[in-house]
Amino acid sequence: MSWENSIKEFKYYLKVERSLADNSVNAYIRDIRKLADFGSKIKVNELNISVNEIREFIADLNSKNISARSQARIISGIKAFFKYLIIEDYITNDPSMLIENPKIGLKLPEVLSVDEIELIISSIDLSNKQGERNRAILETLYSCGLRVTELINLKISNINFKEGYIKVIGKGDKERLTPIGSNALKYISIYVNEVRIHQKISKNQEDFVFLNNRGSKLSRVMIFTLLKRIVDKVGIKKKVSPHTFRHSFATHLIEGGADLRAVQEMLGHESITTTEIYTHLDRDYLRSNIMQFHPRS
Repeated sequence: MSWENSIKEFKYYLKVERSLADNSVNAYIRDIRKLADFGSKIKVNELNISVNEIREFIADLNSKNISARSQARIISGIKAFFKYLIIEDYITNDPSMLIENPKIGLKLPEVLSVDEIELIISSIDLSNKQGERNRAILETLYSCGLRVTELINLKISNINFKEGYIKVIGKGDKERLTPIGSNALKYISIYVNEVRIHQKISKNQEDFVFLNNRGSKLSRVMIFTLLKRIVDKVGIKKKVSPHTFRHSFATHLIEGGADLRAVQEMLGHESITTTEIYTHLDRDYLRSNIMQFHPRS
């Protein structure tokens, strides 16, 4: 075995057996390669590396000012890698078992207020060639709480305009049905039926909802760039990304009284615990719930 061979097999395992999305697989592999590079320098491989040598690797990360959060992610990937080697009987003892994650505080992304969401969407210049598309994109992000990859892969055939649902292909190619608001449906319809219909569309791209100037589906980078440009234009100082829209979607639902499990389903979280961490409940909302439901309030 060599680092390269085991990483190749691990990648296949993540894609085929665990059905992880490409972005997740690539993140795992990038982190394992960091350990492999370090192992090669000190002349150890994945079959004989020790817990102390892994600790040296983590100390090396720390000396490069890699954040605790990034270190925690790398350690998580390393643990998954050695767990795989155990499963395949390449090793009998897991050298990562005694490695602890660095302590990190809960860091939630920025939340936009309803007014800020409205300001961002209403500032889109509809006279611009891509104005209608951009408005439909932001309405869809906020209406459905989609991940950016889910947004760019959204297909016309997966939208049920009559019932108000979309079929979303989430992480690991898992499908879920998510309600979509009437505003988002309205602006998607305008874009598809009045703008997109006049565009030359590339082969095999006909079913993707949102297209670039060349008639192909949008990239993740384009969505980030589009949003940054609009946010800068309206003067909002918060760090805003497509994920901020997803987080704001969940937060506004919870604050409005939505059931946590319903939000979990809409976000595509496997565990309710993830949703509890993800949704930021403000103090006023928590206090009002305590006052309303506690028997001695």
